[in-house]
Amino acid sequence: MPKFISILRGINVGGSRSIPMAELKTLYEALNFKRVTTYIQSGNVIFKCDEVAGLSLRIENKIRERYNYEVPVILRTLDEMKEILKRNPYIKEEGIHQDKLHVTFLKEYPHPELIDKIKTNGYENDRFVVEANEVFLYCPNGYGRTKLTNSFFESKLKVVATTRNWNTVNKLVELGDAI
Repeated sequence: MPKFISILRGINVGGSRSIPMAELKTLYEALNFKRVTTYIQSGNVIFKCDEVAGLSLRIENKIRERYNYEVPVILRTLDEMKEILKRNPYIKEEGIHQDKLHVTFLKEYPHPELIDKIKTNGYENDRFVVEANEVFLYCPNGYGRTKLTNSFFESKLKVVATTRNWNTVNKLVELGDAI
């Protein structure tokens, strides 16, 4: 049975769109997903499921039905997440602090012309690489100080985006291996 990691956009931030993780786990189990595990309050769910078609939409619809608001769901297989760990262009660079690494997950592949447009701007010390439907970020002054936010990438690339720090991405893979 395939393993998936769903990454929800914008829940439990600043007191809005609150979904307790225990309730989120129950919601996923109601969709007949197996071995459901949540990780931290930002909406990360690891699970097994045989029915792959329309998976993100099924989760989004169930959340809307239960909570009456929209929550974008970005989905990756466990194998895709393992590849993300290998593809990070900054991980082997000398002087890179892993606690300053992040991955912005994109719901869709952005148009190449839009990617080209954002490459030319200066972003102080922050660096990024758009590869496939992920953005690898290095923010030496911290993610809280960068202009390379979810909103930035959503407005420039015209796709839904949500970001997780490098430790979280690694932990999601670890949890996925364990279920």
